[in-house]
Amino acid sequence: MVLMDCQMPVMDGYEASIAIRRLGTRGRRIPIVALTAAAIEGDRERCLAAGMDDYIAKPAKPAQLAEVLGRWLTGPAEIASDRAAALTH
Repeated sequence: MVLMDCQMPVMDGYEASIAIRRLGTRGRRIPIVALTAAAIEGDRERCLAAGMDDYIAKPAKPAQLAEVLGRWLTGPAEIASDRAAALTH
């Protein structure tokens, strides 16, 4: 899984995601999740159009991050969910 910052110098997250998707992944799609401070209307759609699979606006809450990890990973997501639950209590 890649947590992609959309506002990076030199190559932004949109360009980086497009480049990763062009490279291909030998039969296994690597999940790319946008992690960005840009939370304006249409930004989620722009991320998905660039090849990202999901979107989290910063500041991300631990439970929100655990939910996204659970959606895209197997095994470690349960651990992440348990840790996020512990942090929110």
